[in-house]
Amino acid sequence: MGNLMTSAVSATDAIMPVQQQQTPTTQHRGTHKSEGEPPPECPMHKSIQKQAPPTYSSECPINDMAPENINPLNMMPPANQQPAPDQPFPLPTERQVSSIPKATGDEKFWVYPSQQMFWNAMLRKGWRWKNDDLTPNDMDNIIKIHNANNEQAWQEVLKWEALHAGECTSPKLRSFGGKAKQYSPRARIRYWMGYELPFDRHDWIIDRCGKDVRYVIDYYDGGMVDERFTFALLDVRPAMDSLENIWDRMRVAWLRWKYCNKSQESECATKSEAK
Repeated sequence: MGNLMTSAVSATDAIMPVQQQQTPTTQHRGTHKSEGEPPPECPMHKSIQKQAPPTYSSECPINDMAPENINPLNMMPPANQQPAPDQPFPLPTERQVSSIPKATGDEKFWVYPSQQMFWNAMLRKGWRWKNDDLTPNDMDNIIKIHNANNEQAWQEVLKWEALHAGECTSPKLRSFGGKAKQYSPRARIRYWMGYELPFDRHDWIIDRCGKDVRYVIDYYDGGMVDERFTFALLDVRPAMDSLENIWDRMRVAWLRWKYCNKSQESECATKSEAK
């Protein structure tokens, strides 16, 4: 089940466009590197060597697909809602509509994959269900984990986009893709400092009222799943590929330092008065 919690964030590369929907429904920090084995990775566990960053298997479940079969908005093949030949139990095909606005097409929001689509995506990755002894309830939890982490990522994006509220009040997600093997400079620096590498990375392209802005999202293992079905720790920030993004990151770094110091001073003053 540990392997599958990780794949709940990455195996289907987040979300899929609503035009592929068949039966829709309504509706950072890293942890310090441990001395033992690292958290298991999907679809197989690989140990991290101290001398160099590990090479994880690709998080994109469709690397072997022909380019003409790939949707460029989410780097995914067409939706597959058919049960696998050796599937041990039937899975729902209903899909949840996300809260993430869609920048292209007539549909307003992106749609998450169904349990059946998620199962098929994991099989394309090389995962074999017999190794994990899954139950239908496990798949239900996996989908909830996957969806919750993407909703959390969108909320983090909106915090950054609030810096440009005067320019655009309705940012939307244009496209996204997984880049698990391409560790960001920030993730590598953290690794050199003794922290774990993220188990996955996504790049999201945000439509800021006509301007495309790239965000980098690193996913770190956060331990046990909580009551909101979140377990990944997300590091979301604009990519440093434009002067505007660099300036945003400098501003936020200053604000964090400033208000963190003020908070510490207030806490110290309260303790002094108590004495």
